[in-house]
Amino acid sequence: MTPVLTGTAPFTVTASRDYDPEVGTLPAMSLGRFEIDMSGGEAARRLFAAGARHVTLPRPVDLTDTADAAWTVRALSFVGDLSSLAVSVDWQIHTGSDPDAWRHFGHLHPPTAVLGTADPVATALAWRTTYYICKCIFRYGPGFIQVRDRRYGELRRFTIDEPECHEAVAALTDGATVDAIGRPILDDLMAETLVLRFGDHLWWAPYRVRRWSEAPLVI
Repeated sequence: MTPVLTGTAPFTVTASRDYDPEVGTLPAMSLGRFEIDMSGGEAARRLFAAGARHVTLPRPVDLTDTADAAWTVRALSFVGDLSSLAVSVDWQIHTGSDPDAWRHFGHLHPPTAVLGTADPVATALAWRTTYYICKCIFRYGPGFIQVRDRRYGELRRFTIDEPECHEAVAALTDGATVDAIGRPILDDLMAETLVLRFGDHLWWAPYRVRRWSEAPLVI
């Protein structure tokens, strides 16, 4: 299959059957290398079906490098798809100097390093200690999409029933270019930080819910 975003090349990850990285290197636990040349959701489901419970990305995700924006949004989407399946991810992220920038991504499985901040250790610790699955998710219903977002400490809930918004979310799922989404819809989604922009590319922050960490009514 071809990459979702034009101009993005396939990338290779390593996977193992165990969440513990040390155990995952044992011969019976290692699943070897996988080339990701399809949508993040499909790749995550195939890895999970193959027994993967821990996945390692090939290089850091640098949010400050606009020239690498296509990789950035595709990698972030893939990490979100893995997080939705409770698959742990060994990855690094470069957020820049803003000490609070990580909160936009705090629903993703915590990275092993948060680069670029004044105190990378403290930032990584804050991310790990506040992380839980389903922190920012979306789900489909008959004729609507609902987003539940707790990244900023309180529940923000959005119910989207406009057909044109559904089309926008479908286009954004694995990342999209700026010109692929209508301006009024894009402005609304970005105002709620449901979409973040990196260079000329856009990232849809919520991942699709696949397993609830608590009873749905609690969440």
